Amino acid sequence: MNIVSYIKSYIPFYRRNLKIAVPVMFAQIGHASVMLADTIMVGHLGTVELASVSFGSSVFMIGFLFALGLSIGATPLIGKEYAAGGHKRSAVIFQNSILFDVVVSFFLGAFMWVVSCYMDCMGQPEEVWPLAQRYFRISVCSLPFVLLFQSFRQFMEGIGNTKYAMVITLVGNVLNIFLNWVMIFGKFGCPMFGVAGAAYATLISRLFMSIAFILLFFVKKPLVRYFYFFGKKSFSKKEIKGLAYMGIPIGSQMLLETLGMSLSSIMVGWFGAVALASHQIAMNLSSLTFMISGGLASATTIRVSHQIGKKDFHSMRKAGIASTHLSLLFSFICAVVLFVFRSQIASFFTIDPAVLQLSSLLIAIVALYQFGDGYQVVSIGALRGLSDVYAPMVVAIVCYLIVNLSFAYVLAVICGWGVVGVWVAFMIELYLAALLLGIRFYHKTRQYR
Repeated sequence: MNIVSYIKSYIPFYRRNLKIAVPVMFAQIGHASVMLADTIMVGHLGTVELASVSFGSSVFMIGFLFALGLSIGATPLIGKEYAAGGHKRSAVIFQNSILFDVVVSFFLGAFMWVVSCYMDCMGQPEEVWPLAQRYFRISVCSLPFVLLFQSFRQFMEGIGNTKYAMVITLVGNVLNIFLNWVMIFGKFGCPMFGVAGAAYATLISRLFMSIAFILLFFVKKPLVRYFYFFGKKSFSKKEIKGLAYMGIPIGSQMLLETLGMSLSSIMVGWFGAVALASHQIAMNLSSLTFMISGGLASATTIRVSHQIGKKDFHSMRKAGIASTHLSLLFSFICAVVLFVFRSQIASFFTIDPAVLQLSSLLIAIVALYQFGDGYQVVSIGALRGLSDVYAPMVVAIVCYLIVNLSFAYVLAVICGWGVVGVWVAFMIELYLAALLLGIRFYHKTRQYR
């Protein structure tokens, strides 16, 4: 088969994957845009304020993404049942996922609050950590609303509908950015909260998003019918264990990835406020491009789980491979834009010459690792659709912790590369993870005949 025939054979799979992925991508880009808005607005307060958001958000993201990972476990379970016609079973999993996610949010939030008491012991500049601590604690208060929203979002993704989550997320993001402007700078008679204003804006928008999703289910008749299957008898330890069995490895994989980056961010803090501020700019741009591939990964989980439910194993494999093709295309576009316009992009965030110069260099590194980042996250999405959640966790331990932190310390501290060494280590870990996860998906799908 020549290359033209090969590509033509995948065109129907590109279309189906993109139909699901595009709304998720827009929602994810919207979420990343809020982070960018936070960074841009706080950056205009000063380098110390930007550094404090960098530190506070880096620590917060450890627990935050672990919580999101726990909730994602519901999607492949619901997807398989829905594709096989099991609407009642889908509703039962949905009901138990709400209980599971909300309980997790309170326990995890309490633990994270305790962690905040020790932020002064993490080697950060004296002027940075008090602002970061306040930002972190306000963000922790939003966890229950985030996970309630996630329960509804993961159910909708499980049944193949990604549009409603996109609309609610985008509206919530617009509200968040507006409230950022009002609360950070003290507009319309609001007190000028500064760094804390960014966290308050996020808290309010997340509350809005969770309420909006609940109301949506009561307004839409095709959705409210799932509530009819809810009941006391539907609460089940077996279902909770099933969600935990899927969610804990996913959450652990996301935790380890974020933990590696957050520990690296703490390492960056050893090099001062300019390094932290530059790191935050590069991290936000990396998150933005990651969200595009992350949306594609979510669609891949849905498509693969649905084909498994239908026992169409040939289409299941092609759906996963089609997403890897798309991820490489998106990664190429992102890499070119970031590399060519790195200096102009950095200038949106700060006017500090030192931060401008260093962040431009870090953005170039972000451009170079786009292919590895996109490929590894889409491979993870495909493996989740197969309910293969433990292998990515093992890869996370090896790549995101052992490889990343080892190379980061050697390059940044021993070789004296500073924050640049930390970002080169990110690049090494992502390409290694992409290789290992790609091999895993190839061998795993060959087992289905």
